[in-house]
Amino acid sequence: MRRGATSNFASGSWQELVHDVYIGTITGASHFPYFLKTWTVEYILLPFLQITRLSSVLFPSLVQDQQAISDQSQSHQPKDLKVVGIGFGRTGTYSLTLALEELGYPTLHTQHLYENKDIQQMWSDLIFNPSLAKGRAELGTPDFDVITRHGYEATTDFPMALYYDQIHERYPDCKFILTTRDNSEKWFKSWDTLTKTITAPTYYGGWFISGVRHYSVYLRWLFAVVNKDDSFLTSNRPKMLQYKQAAVDSYETHNQRVRELIPSHQLLDYSVKQGWQPICDFLEIADCPTTPFPKTNSARSVQVQAVSGALVPLILVLFCVFTLFTRVFQFATGMTPLSWLQFQRDVALPRMVNRVFLNAKHPQDHHEHSVSKAGKVKSS
Repeated sequence: MRRGATSNFASGSWQELVHDVYIGTITGASHFPYFLKTWTVEYILLPFLQITRLSSVLFPSLVQDQQAISDQSQSHQPKDLKVVGIGFGRTGTYSLTLALEELGYPTLHTQHLYENKDIQQMWSDLIFNPSLAKGRAELGTPDFDVITRHGYEATTDFPMALYYDQIHERYPDCKFILTTRDNSEKWFKSWDTLTKTITAPTYYGGWFISGVRHYSVYLRWLFAVVNKDDSFLTSNRPKMLQYKQAAVDSYETHNQRVRELIPSHQLLDYSVKQGWQPICDFLEIADCPTTPFPKTNSARSVQVQAVSGALVPLILVLFCVFTLFTRVFQFATGMTPLSWLQFQRDVALPRMVNRVFLNAKHPQDHHEHSVSKAGKVKSS
């Protein structure tokens, strides 16, 4: 399964800019229907059906879908993880995800956690919420079986990248890919851009969608781990400001420990700029793809996603408000707002202009007419 779109334009070119804006807009807008459907089902349809006890009669398929979601973690036998990307976020983890899927490895990336409710719930129950209750960010012990029961054979990005030691112990034959940037400065710049972009939408989106609320807690936990400061966790919302020195130290220490712990024959130290060949050699894939290596999810694209994801619901709300206003206005006046404006332009406005013009041209006549009219009223 291949998600997203890739860019293989020259870095810094106008084609890359247009591509990033286009893909960011489409991707951001595509999140809205999913969240709207989730909110409608979670807060309106299911409560109504539960109260009226009509769920099994009117919407049996919906009940079956909800039951299927709750039982989904039991639908497959646990498998072994074969490949795990253990690079920090913003090191090309999503490009690696697309590459692994093209090579035949079903891969879970953090961006799609909200699509797997039981996986997200596992992280919340075992890791994020216990840390929140203690006021201290702890790694804990995740249940990897919940992930592999979905058929995933590979994972990338946070939070799984932090558990390389537990994964290596649990799956001794697993191979690891450590994605890195050219230097720590470039990594932090991209990481800082991401955190500034997603914190506010995640926080406010959590007011309406439970899945986003879980993600907001996850970000608080993750920022506390990366910045080595539990105040990120105990804050009531994800903090936007990252501590550069602490974050860079986490990034560099993580990479160093990975290289020390994972045997060299099971570890690929990799940059997405290297393309297909190192991955194919590492995974012993003879038929290496000849297509360009995936390049996606740039910092600029993520920024556009955030803007697009906010504008789409805003435009929809404004459209609904305008439609309601139009209906009420037409009921009250018998005219649409447009026809009313045309009437004001063609009839009312000329009358007003003529009246003002005549009063300005014959002020004495107007005064005498007013006095005469007042005298008649007085004599009567």
